[in-house]
Amino acid sequence: MSSIDRALYDRAIAVMPGGNTRSTLFVPPHPPYAVRGNGAEMTDESGHVVIDCNNNYTALIHGHADPEILEITAAVAAEGTAFGLPTRYEVEMAETLRERTDGIEQWRFCNSGTEAVMMLMRAARAHTGRDLIIRFKGSYHGTYDGAVSHSANGVPAAVASSVIEVPQGDIDAVEYALTAHRGQVAAVLIDLMPNRASLEPATGEFVSRLGELARTHNALLAVDEVITFRLEYGGLHTRYGITPDLVALGKAIGGGYPVGAVGGRADVLSSFNPLVGEVTWGGTFSANPVTMAAGMVALRRFTPNVIAELNASGDAVRQRLTDGGVAANGSGSLIRLVTDDPAVTWWKLYRAGVLAGTNGLLALSTPMTDDHLTSITNAVLSVCAPESA
Repeated sequence: MSSIDRALYDRAIAVMPGGNTRSTLFVPPHPPYAVRGNGAEMTDESGHVVIDCNNNYTALIHGHADPEILEITAAVAAEGTAFGLPTRYEVEMAETLRERTDGIEQWRFCNSGTEAVMMLMRAARAHTGRDLIIRFKGSYHGTYDGAVSHSANGVPAAVASSVIEVPQGDIDAVEYALTAHRGQVAAVLIDLMPNRASLEPATGEFVSRLGELARTHNALLAVDEVITFRLEYGGLHTRYGITPDLVALGKAIGGGYPVGAVGGRADVLSSFNPLVGEVTWGGTFSANPVTMAAGMVALRRFTPNVIAELNASGDAVRQRLTDGGVAANGSGSLIRLVTDDPAVTWWKLYRAGVLAGTNGLLALSTPMTDDHLTSITNAVLSVCAPESA
């Protein structure tokens, strides 16, 4: 650890608990500090350059400081960064998302994936008049009290009791919960490839049965695509041939700026309609024009061909890793390294020139070249392959 990083950390712990704002970025004894990013690479305070496979936890699909995104955001910001009125940018973004998702009817915007899940849960409860949400143990849906694990500290018992946790992939447990709480479940919330649960994709059979059970019990099917939307043009749910009643997005749709979105059936989201609905939901910076404009550029360039190429690169890297004896889950441009000691692995990769997620997540970006991909693969093999252990 450089003296510069240490000095910054000493300052940080005086003004922030543990010297940290984002728990997901902490790696002991403390993480380095970023200075700048350019394309697929990032430089820290000590001058160490790494290939960024964290990409702000999958958000930066076009890497750092993308010139076209910077150009549009500078132009939009020069006209005003936020207003007490809506703008055409949010209309265009909603139209774009409806088209990409093959007809998810209506959309609302917020500032993070956490907020998107909060809004999704409120929409489900308002539409159905029911209180309970079913979620899967180990999945991460943001930091909202009502979406975290029952074991999380600081969650009131009354809030925890409004959510039923069932094991990943256990359709019998879902059916039991819906039957035992017949008429009380507003929605079943699923991440189809949950990062915190080792990035294992759900099976088609499971997802199909889940949709059937939700319909039978008049519960909504809600899909968290905050991370997985990048895997298909219209989101990972399209790979399964389903249309969720509600979907939460974030990260990649913001072009590197804070963003969240909820899409769903028009009747389900009608509670937010100020002309007829009963739910008031603000957000000072929600749908701000800078984020919406940046996101439009990012999505316009994230075409089916580009997505297919990036996914193929990820699949090739994953195959090389597994062939080399490295446990690697995921799909397409998202790879999850399964290691016994993620912190040790993180530091070894960082020193080898690769920035991963603190849980072993690797997210590819469009600026990555063949040389970058080779370097990433070789670094992971050197750190994680059995002979290197």
